[in-house]
Amino acid sequence: MTSEHDDEPARKARKVPARACRSPRLLSGGNPQIPKADGDAPVRAYLAAMPGWKRGVGEWLDALIERAVPGVQKAVKWNSPLYGVDGRSWFCSMHCFANHVKLTFFRGGALEPPPHGVGKNEDVRWFDVREHDARDDALVAAWIRQAAALPGWLP
Repeated sequence: MTSEHDDEPARKARKVPARACRSPRLLSGGNPQIPKADGDAPVRAYLAAMPGWKRGVGEWLDALIERAVPGVQKAVKWNSPLYGVDGRSWFCSMHCFANHVKLTFFRGGALEPPPHGVGKNEDVRWFDVREHDARDDALVAAWIRQAAALPGWLP
C-alpha cells in the first residue's frame, strides 16, 4: 500500500523556480543581471541576455578572448563577465552601458599601445565599442594576449 506522500519528493524535484524561467533582468544601460558563478555557462547566459547590437559585440569580444587565450577561465561577478588565466587572476572584464560595451583590462597601463580609457587608477585601462565602430581584431587580440601574460587582479 502506498501513501499519498510517496511521490512528494519527485513532485518537488520537478518544480522549476519561477526565476529560472524568466529572462535576466536588464539593469541600467542594458547590463544583464546574471547570478554570480564560475565557468562558461554564466558568461554564455550574460552574452545571450545582452540587448540588441550589444550581443554581437559581446560575442565578438568573447570569441577573441577564447582564441587569444586558450583555456581561458571565465566567471560572472558583479554582473560582468570576467576572464582569467589558470585561476590565478583576472585580466579583463566586459560590461554593457547605454551606448557602448566596455572591455576593461585590469593592468591595461602596461599594454602597448595602451587602450584609451583611463580613470583614477592608471593601471586600469579600457576601450569602448559603440554600435557602428570599426572592429580591429588584431589590436584587441594583441591587448588580450598581453593582458593575459601579466599578473592580473584578485578580488
